[in-house]
Amino acid sequence: MSNSNLPESQSTDETTVENNESFGELLSQFEQSRSHKAEADDKQREGTVISTSSDFVFVDIGLKIEGVLPVALFGETEMPKPGAQLQVSVKGRNEEGYYELSLFKIAQPKDWSSLERVFAEKTAISGTVTGVVKGGVTVDVGVRAFMPASRSGVRDAAEMEKLIGQEIVCRIIKLDVADEDVVVDRRVVMEEQQQSLREERYAEVREGDLVQGTVRSLTDYGAFVDLGGVDGLLHVSDIAWNRITNPADVLSEGQHIEVKVLKIDSDKRRISLGLKQLQKHPWDDVGEKFKIGDRVRGTVARLADFGAFVELEAGIEGLIHVSEMSWGKKVRKPSDILKQGDTVDAVILGVNAGERRISLGLKQALGDPWADASQRFPVGSQIEAPVTSFTKFGAFIQLIEGVEGMVHVSEISVDKHIHHPQDVLRKGEQVKVLVLAVDAEKRQIRLSMKQLIPTSLDEYLAEHKLGDVVSGRTMEAPRADSTEPIRVELGEGILGYSTLKNLASAPEASQDVGKVDLASLSSMLKARWKTGATPSASKTAPLQAGQIRSFRITHLDPAAKRIELELV
Repeated sequence: MSNSNLPESQSTDETTVENNESFGELLSQFEQSRSHKAEADDKQREGTVISTSSDFVFVDIGLKIEGVLPVALFGETEMPKPGAQLQVSVKGRNEEGYYELSLFKIAQPKDWSSLERVFAEKTAISGTVTGVVKGGVTVDVGVRAFMPASRSGVRDAAEMEKLIGQEIVCRIIKLDVADEDVVVDRRVVMEEQQQSLREERYAEVREGDLVQGTVRSLTDYGAFVDLGGVDGLLHVSDIAWNRITNPADVLSEGQHIEVKVLKIDSDKRRISLGLKQLQKHPWDDVGEKFKIGDRVRGTVARLADFGAFVELEAGIEGLIHVSEMSWGKKVRKPSDILKQGDTVDAVILGVNAGERRISLGLKQALGDPWADASQRFPVGSQIEAPVTSFTKFGAFIQLIEGVEGMVHVSEISVDKHIHHPQDVLRKGEQVKVLVLAVDAEKRQIRLSMKQLIPTSLDEYLAEHKLGDVVSGRTMEAPRADSTEPIRVELGEGILGYSTLKNLASAPEASQDVGKVDLASLSSMLKARWKTGATPSASKTAPLQAGQIRSFRITHLDPAAKRIELELV
């Protein structure tokens, strides 16, 4: 049934009822809205971040409409991410219908008494920037207030201009009711808000967490990373497994990185971070890469008193001990041979992956000079080389780098007995030596100086040849039951040897021969050695000790200094 069929009075009444019902519903909604606003203004709410834009952070506060937080409230701190929980206060609604929020419980003073109360309680209040004046801006906080530029929280005049018309949160720092002088501070409120965010973020971080951050600043010892309101220190030693001297070589300010929380010091409010811990440790497969005996190349990373550390790969260093740097030169400190940054070849002497140690040898990469010592310095060879050091029993001579021989004190001089090598030699002096023996396995070479000094025997050997007939005095009579040669004195200090075979034709010495006057025989020998005088005994006379007889040289060995004879 349509209303057109109803009486006019009845239709009017029903229309009035409908209008009354609509008005009542609207009034109810308005009262509920005021109730919500009053409830919102009375206490803080816990909100959940829904999303962000370039101007606002949208927060779910449990009401039908979301609330918004101006991005400027967060200053230089990291913007909260969706899902983050925030404590907020509702200030009212903006033109779009969203609830305007603050991170503090905000009061809007209505009169001077309200201003006095919030000033005494140091409560944050809201206000609207109305204009720029000399030295700052004016703010409507219920009355006209002044905010100095230094307390505005912005850096320059251009940003200050952008504050005009914006609602800000501030605190009264000066109030003179009589002069109606009010000064407010926005910066202190922003700092407190940032501190509140830092405290909240600090409470959220746990050791072992992987977190995102932004490099805020770089120092010689590391980088400070903003983790969203709280800073952590990424020490230079935890940036990479390889050694880094300057963090700026790897990182840059403003760079976004993922790091691991290594340690939290609650007392000092410090967070230690690590970047290299997100990568595989280079020592995990060292045993497969490096074997004993391998020849490797690396860079000297640093020097210590006991050796040099060489970086073989990123994060892997080996140690060259000072004792493994040179075969011959005694290295007292590594800087005598190496310097930081040098590229060197070395041989791996040992690998201990568990203790993260690799032992290296520098001298082994150069080759062992003793390997061919026997071929380079054969017995009988003569060498001129410097004296390097002394002992009580001799002097060491450096034949080549890494190879030394020793001259025993008894092999230094022919003419005199020497007690101390330093009596006749000095360090660094060049001397001529004769190689007597070589033992490459024991790394020993025996040398002689005196055997290179010409003697009467040397002169005799030089003056005679095979087949020469010479005079000599027998030192002993031959024995029929012995094959040992007898000694024959050919001159002062010069001996020759004649075997029994060469003496077979000589009659056996008579047992009743009188004693020989050795003094007279010696005088006679001196006179006849060089004159070739006729021997004192006939060829048929029995050979006895002390006789001067003629002998033919059958063998001359200058190296062994040996002369063999036969009786003629």
